[in-house]
Amino acid sequence: MTKVYPNASFTGRVPPCKAEMKEEVMTVWKKSLIFNCNGFTVFDGKGDLVYRVDNYMEGNKGSILLMDANGKALLTIRRKKMSLGLGDNWLVYEGEETMAIPRLSVKKSVNIFNNKCLAYVTAGESDGRNNKTMYEIEGSYTRRCCAVLDDRRRIAAEIKRKEGGSGVAFGTDIFRLVVQPNNIRTDFAMALVILLDQMF
Repeated sequence: MTKVYPNASFTGRVPPCKAEMKEEVMTVWKKSLIFNCNGFTVFDGKGDLVYRVDNYMEGNKGSILLMDANGKALLTIRRKKMSLGLGDNWLVYEGEETMAIPRLSVKKSVNIFNNKCLAYVTAGESDGRNNKTMYEIEGSYTRRCCAVLDDRRRIAAEIKRKEGGSGVAFGTDIFRLVVQPNNIRTDFAMALVILLDQMF
């Protein structure tokens, strides 16, 4: 049987400087390591645990923590309901701080003329006026076939189906997240995966 997570240890490695960063391929498992929890478990290319998300309450879509392998909160994701039925907005904060200015604001696309676009990502809190789109997410999350494009339409991250060594395809609960660290932080890319899962 093919292993989903070859190594469950944390190496505590220091990320390389930006000049020497190359494509990072991670395996995302839509399962928490804690019994009776919803969440995600993320492994790097060597099989080491990198990120985890543990939701203790069923259907908790208010606030989600993205943690490193040791349980330290890296990002907090909070849902912000918009008035007049204009959809929801998700805010991404550094650490557990939700009183500071958010780092990212993500809004689900409701444009019927652009059905390829799933969501728009802007810096800070989106007020709908002068916010420039940093990233646009296109594709189909339910089929695990998405691309995160930067403002120059370069691929910053991709969500792809994962296949085992002998060509056996995993289900939609196990997939790959391919990140270009020069275009997006890996924790931000994982936050976008979490948000797509909340939206779809």
